[in-house]
Amino acid sequence: MAQVQPTLTDGVIALRPWRDEDVEAAVAGHDDETALWLGWDATDVSVERLRERVGQWREDFDADRRRSSFVVEHEGRVVGSVEVTLRQQGTGELRWTLYAGNRGRGFASRAVRVLVDWAFAEEAEGGLGLQRVEARIDPRNEAGRRVATRAGLRLEGTQRIVPGSGDRADSTGAMVYARLVSDPPLSDPESFRALLNSFLPRKRAIGQLLVRDPDGRVLLCRLTYKQDWDLPGGVVEVGESPRTAVEREVEEELGLRLRAESLLLTDWLPPWGGWDDALCLVFDGGIHEPKLLDGVVKQEREIREVRFCSLEEVDELAADFTARRVRAAVATEGAPYTESGRAR
Repeated sequence: MAQVQPTLTDGVIALRPWRDEDVEAAVAGHDDETALWLGWDATDVSVERLRERVGQWREDFDADRRRSSFVVEHEGRVVGSVEVTLRQQGTGELRWTLYAGNRGRGFASRAVRVLVDWAFAEEAEGGLGLQRVEARIDPRNEAGRRVATRAGLRLEGTQRIVPGSGDRADSTGAMVYARLVSDPPLSDPESFRALLNSFLPRKRAIGQLLVRDPDGRVLLCRLTYKQDWDLPGGVVEVGESPRTAVEREVEEELGLRLRAESLLLTDWLPPWGGWDDALCLVFDGGIHEPKLLDGVVKQEREIREVRFCSLEEVDELAADFTARRVRAAVATEGAPYTESGRAR
């Protein structure tokens, strides 16, 4: 028995099944932006072709609701379309478009919210009973990303191979946005905070320790994954304080339990050699006798050699930006700010 596709509304827009008379309006509304983000060749969009697609969408819904495609209507006009396609058990993929002349009025985010609510509704209530919906959006599609966010989908990451492209590696990839049926409602403050947290910029942080001997020499490590030398330390983990991180890294890599005291330097590291930019926080590790090296237990996978070095040796052994950072940290007592070791 054929399924009955419902009409859904939030009081402003309505999602309803396609009608034959919608096709000409939809074709007229297709433009270069529609073709770009949907991946349709503009020359492939015609009344005949779209009628074929609408027929296939109806068959897909009638068979097992594997694809549910709706016209988006506002005040009796066709303004766009939305769809959800079943990809795997409990998961649906969302797609949407607004036709020329109807963008920038909030129709898309409203339509996606209505569609998601229906997709999550239990099958006994006429919904799809999904546990997860997701959308893959080209990183250049800023409007599409805004719609996903306003519809309550959280950014989960970037998928570099996009399904449907023959699984070819794609230099652009797709940003994956998703919402779970168990996520708090959009009206809940927790939901709003989680949504913001999913896409606001996150800066990588690195904690390093400046350890000196009574002669002013600096403890440096020769690393296994690069030729030059650097201060001991490492990347701050999620939810970890920079001070805790640097103490942990020094103990893990060198077997030394040293206390990170005051912050000496905050150094911004620009993108370099395949790394994103980062903030490097250099803490004072105190003054220790050279015999401190007797207690070093190197983590062989990361550390080749450890020794105290004069500033002249630092200049010779370390990368130029590392040498600048070390000298800036040595010269200060009050946590100045530098960029790649340079003060303004």
